[in-house]
Amino acid sequence: MADGGAAPAFLGVSRSLSGRVWRQRPADAGLIRAHMQALDLDEPLARALAARGVRADQGADFLSPTLKALFPDPSSFTDMDAAAKAIVDALQAGQSIHVFADYDVDGASSAALLVRWFRAMGAELPIYVPDRITEGYGPSAKAFDTLKTSGADLVVTVDCGAAANEAVAHAAAIGLNVVVIDHHLMREQPPACLAVVNPNRPGCNSGQGNLAAAGVVFVLLAALNREARGRGLFEGRDQPDIRQWLDLAAMGAICDVTGLTGFNRALTSLGLRVMSDWGNPGLLALLEAAGSEPGPAKVNHAGFILGPRINAGGRIGKSDLGARLLSTDDPAEARALAAELNELNVARREVERQVTDEAIRRVESTGAHDDGSAVVVVEGEDWHPGVVGIVAGRLRERWRKPVIVIGVDAMNGLGKGSGRSQPGMNLGRAVQAAWEEGVLIAGGGHAMAAGLTVRADGITRLRDFLNDRLSGEQAHAEAMDAVEIDALIEPRAATRALFDQFEALAPFGPANPEPLFAMEHVGVREPVAMNGGHVRCRLVGADGASVKAIMWRCADLPTGQMLLSGQGGLSVAGRLKADDWNGRHGVQLELEDVADPRMA
Repeated sequence: MADGGAAPAFLGVSRSLSGRVWRQRPADAGLIRAHMQALDLDEPLARALAARGVRADQGADFLSPTLKALFPDPSSFTDMDAAAKAIVDALQAGQSIHVFADYDVDGASSAALLVRWFRAMGAELPIYVPDRITEGYGPSAKAFDTLKTSGADLVVTVDCGAAANEAVAHAAAIGLNVVVIDHHLMREQPPACLAVVNPNRPGCNSGQGNLAAAGVVFVLLAALNREARGRGLFEGRDQPDIRQWLDLAAMGAICDVTGLTGFNRALTSLGLRVMSDWGNPGLLALLEAAGSEPGPAKVNHAGFILGPRINAGGRIGKSDLGARLLSTDDPAEARALAAELNELNVARREVERQVTDEAIRRVESTGAHDDGSAVVVVEGEDWHPGVVGIVAGRLRERWRKPVIVIGVDAMNGLGKGSGRSQPGMNLGRAVQAAWEEGVLIAGGGHAMAAGLTVRADGITRLRDFLNDRLSGEQAHAEAMDAVEIDALIEPRAATRALFDQFEALAPFGPANPEPLFAMEHVGVREPVAMNGGHVRCRLVGADGASVKAIMWRCADLPTGQMLLSGQGGLSVAGRLKADDWNGRHGVQLELEDVADPRMA
């Protein structure tokens, strides 16, 4: 893979076993010195901070983010004041208000935030979550009819609705008021309703486009407090302290894979601190159902323990389970919901494994993953639409290009698909264009993820359309697909002290990647292939010092095969992870890539 004329390959790795070039993450020398002096940091940590684009005047807020310093003015969001006024108007008038949420973690967290604010105001807020299989994503005319029949006067959509122009027009036609709170890409013309709050709405000047829906709802809660306070609604009663619900804002930010910079970083960092108290009965019950112990919450808790279980309800079970879990204050109800979600997650993993294996066989038998195309589109009959997004993510990691996985319903001839993209390729925009051109029945999303509905006989046309549409972005994305190294270390330097030092940069996510460390001239000892295709081993340096290492889902790939061969003289790149199993206080290296200098 060419490096596009960028910086020289790090350690001379111009093509690793995964086909990528290695580079040292670029950082300005003057900015490194400024961070060292102003923040009293060692050079490697100051370099990592500079490499993440943190200016000299932003360092303190980055390392110790606060809401006071970073909270945006709610009024900077288009329609935020109108949304707050409409909701408080309806609350004061005693109208029936319902929240309409997406079925993923961000939707569940967003709904729970609103439910908890209303509960603090002495009102209960019913939740409506569409069924992924029978209703699909977002508002529909049928759903609004159901809500109107149930007596709803106002519906607040969260994590959906910004592109549902036709459904929202139907709501208006039947006399149902709607407020939209969303963050997804939308059309130039917003839905016609009381308010559409979306930092990614054309013309919105909030500068908060990296927020998940839960983050937008958190700002809405501040706007609701301000509106209610202005009307004297807190005379003789306490104003809801929205900071107690920061854990829900963090769940949405992490699980929707949003850029953790600025205000969104503050929400996530402080939200994990709130989560660490495990005061939300639903999160605590789910943690216990997963067999984990309460303790300091990390991104890993939200992204890999709690999030997948909350998502399992929307994927293969009842779509409202997650929102109900995060909203309840009843420990017994929380335990029952958590147990159900945990069981659904076990079933989801098996369904996901089957679809992943079949999709890999189908694509790699034809070479469609390695034919120079910009995107892989793979379909299968009766693949469960609740897992196609996860499978697309797995395959994107494997093939390093955008992947769309479509489950086709043989009965009605329709395919429900989900895609995951590579940095530098805007999949959501391409899918939106496919819908506008009539290639899709429905479709939308954002740069890194998209969902769609397509006729089975239109999948070939969709594949051709997306390949043509994304081909112009392919070269740039491939040049971007480098392994960016923060520091070169030896196995003996891979210590808990080094891990703890770099934890100052946490929480990690898009726009703030986890530090990546490289080692060279290491040998592989005691390699073991594990269930799931993972490989565990020990990396040994020239001085005999070693560190434990693991690489996920690689046993059938060149990287995993090289590790299993027990070769020496390799270069590796990975992330340090805490190893606290059985009372240990150590680290292991989670490998990202492997290179053999002899094959360069």
